[in-house]
Amino acid sequence: MKRQVAEFPKHPLPYTPQPQQPQHPHVQAPTVYVYEKQGWEYRVTTRNVADESGFSEEELNALGRDGWELVGVVPLPNNVQFYFKRVRS
Repeated sequence: MKRQVAEFPKHPLPYTPQPQQPQHPHVQAPTVYVYEKQGWEYRVTTRNVADESGFSEEELNALGRDGWELVGVVPLPNNVQFYFKRVRS
């Protein structure tokens, strides 16, 4: 029996599929927010309710212009304490 050598492929060899890289879904890196540590300063003002009233609108607006924010009011037997805070400058 005679073999024919011409049956075997010559260069280039026929295309053979190569294994594909596994498909990974695109994942966006997480966003990290860095905040500077913020410092606060506080102010406590006590008002006698028998002698004077609380703060007027003008007084509160003036404190607000200076950066003070009213964050708490504590009623006491004869007084009222007002707590303010603002960003330390």
